[in-house]
Amino acid sequence: MNISKAICAAISAASILLSGTTVSADELLASRLGALLGQERQALSVVPDSRMSLLTSLPPADERGVATQSGVIYDRAYLASQPAATGSEEWECLAEALYFEARGESVRGMFAVGEVILNRVDNRSYPDTLCAVINQGTGRKFACQFTYTCDGLAEVIAEERAWERVGKVARLLMDGTPRALTGGATHYHTRAVNPSWAQLFPRTAAIGSHYFYRQPIRTASK
Repeated sequence: MNISKAICAAISAASILLSGTTVSADELLASRLGALLGQERQALSVVPDSRMSLLTSLPPADERGVATQSGVIYDRAYLASQPAATGSEEWECLAEALYFEARGESVRGMFAVGEVILNRVDNRSYPDTLCAVINQGTGRKFACQFTYTCDGLAEVIAEERAWERVGKVARLLMDGTPRALTGGATHYHTRAVNPSWAQLFPRTAAIGSHYFYRQPIRTASK
């Protein structure tokens, strides 16, 4: 419905409703706005979740011209300059996930995969710890969230240098490095596959061998 027509209709409805009744200007305005907002809510309820997500989500910062942290942290020389990383079980879970999911990627690609995992921890749709997010669905056919946890292969750390690198990436992410690469992505897949959900989720980035996506925002509808 055209907004101008909607306003006119709301005013007309309010005038009929309030005819013969003494009301204040504030009450009349509230009635008119209530009628208009009701029509807008009804119109929005039929918009698909995927379309609503595109309309209501900000694009990545770099696409909006917003300055983000310098790319120097995504350089192998910078990573090599950092002290060897250690940490808790949570750190070990994240480092292991990065090793098996992204050790062949650039430093930027490793950070991007790590961002997805931390974004899931912050999302109420997923568990609230790193280990729980990474191992969600493990042991159930087609239910695991990260392939390496259910591919049937032994999880052996055989590349010492790669393990050292991913450990540093995990440490930096857990210590608060800004997640500036993937636009809040909660999913990714390699360029070699095309899962069905990728047709519904907004793509936020393409880094290395992976595409990244943000889970659509669900809106209430009646």
